[in-house]
Amino acid sequence: MNRAARSLIVLAGIMGADGVILAAASAHLSDASRLAPASSMLLFHACAVLATVALVERALVHARIGLAAAAGFVIAAGLFAGDLTLRQYAGHGLFPFAAPTGGTLLIASWLTLAIAAAWPRRG
Repeated sequence: MNRAARSLIVLAGIMGADGVILAAASAHLSDASRLAPASSMLLFHACAVLATVALVERALVHARIGLAAAAGFVIAAGLFAGDLTLRQYAGHGLFPFAAPTGGTLLIASWLTLAIAAAWPRRG
């Protein structure tokens, strides 16, 4: 397993832990409506990162494109969840359109994964 794949697995673990923390906060804090979607994005895409790395390791998708998709999941979910979480706790977002940028990057990452599956393997 290469260093990029291992790093993505570590980041997926952190995303999963953060997703559980935000889910708990959403359940126990009043008026925490932004935390539930932030939690969902992190938890769902943590699983997507793990699955994508597994597909790369089994050579079922093009390695570099697949790892780019997984990295996109990490960055995009972080943008989306980070913006919503900051809005909840600080009253302002990361930067204008951070959540929609994250959402758009998530769509692009899913399409990148599709391309990784369709692209012929090298070797």
